[in-house]
Amino acid sequence: MSTHKFGVALGGGAARGWAHIGVLHALEEIGIKPHVVVGTSIGALVGGAYATGYIDELESWVRELRWQDILGMLDLRLSGGLIGGEKVIGRLAEGMEGINIESLQMPFAAVATDMETGREVWLRDGHVLDAIRASIALPGLFSPVLRDDRWLVDGGLVNPNPVSLCRALGADVVVAVDLTRLPYVRNNKKVVRRNSIEMKAVLEQWPQADRMFALLQTITNKLQISRDEDRAELPSAMEVMIKSLNIMTSRISMSRLAGEPPELLIVPKVADVALMEFHRAEETISLGFKETMRHRPELESMWRFIAGDEEQA
Repeated sequence: MSTHKFGVALGGGAARGWAHIGVLHALEEIGIKPHVVVGTSIGALVGGAYATGYIDELESWVRELRWQDILGMLDLRLSGGLIGGEKVIGRLAEGMEGINIESLQMPFAAVATDMETGREVWLRDGHVLDAIRASIALPGLFSPVLRDDRWLVDGGLVNPNPVSLCRALGADVVVAVDLTRLPYVRNNKKVVRRNSIEMKAVLEQWPQADRMFALLQTITNKLQISRDEDRAELPSAMEVMIKSLNIMTSRISMSRLAGEPPELLIVPKVADVALMEFHRAEETISLGFKETMRHRPELESMWRFIAGDEEQA
């Protein structure tokens, strides 16, 4: 058997990140079991769940998520970010609490960003959940995390697709999953109509005191609901911030991938999934699975090489 290792680098992308679950399922279908898994932001969450053996439970949970469930887990605050993150991490802690990265059966690490220096930080030890929490701390949305006397935020600001980290952990062949590609065309009317229906349903079901949470849906990632769908509206401040971050991470990703190319880049067609549409897990997982299976011949060839079957590779 070859001593080469197969690594997977799972990129950032917020709700698009459920596509990573589909990617990992497809690799399993093909017969590939990665030796190294690393992630940035939502990629760190899915990668951490995979490395700890919690991936099936995570998938079952996210497939059942509704908008009401998501909004109910948002612990709003005025400092650091709109969301504290404790409720989300508390839910994940049911399966990954108390597990250290050093105790995992496979190498795993997450990427974060030092908020003061802008330096890339590789989280390769300590609690898995702590690494995930730091890696997903999207500026303005999730509060930063204090670790080793420095404030850490989302790793996607510096390395949306952590190929370099995957190689540093020993991977000889790296498959990267990029979720940062921007859409060429987006059906705004369709999205606005869908969002309007969802918002109306939430407001009808929730008591008056809880409607503040429903309003977060409007100010975070979605297009504002217009009475006249044909009339262009000035984007909200939050929408401008989120879309600007998307543009930035997309460009950074392209630059990093050009300088640190993986052996295979998988790009699920999830550009139409908005930042906070975590309730679209079933669709997004399917897109990740489908795109990975499209690369089956290349993946099988890589796996034969890893297994040491050089004649077939």
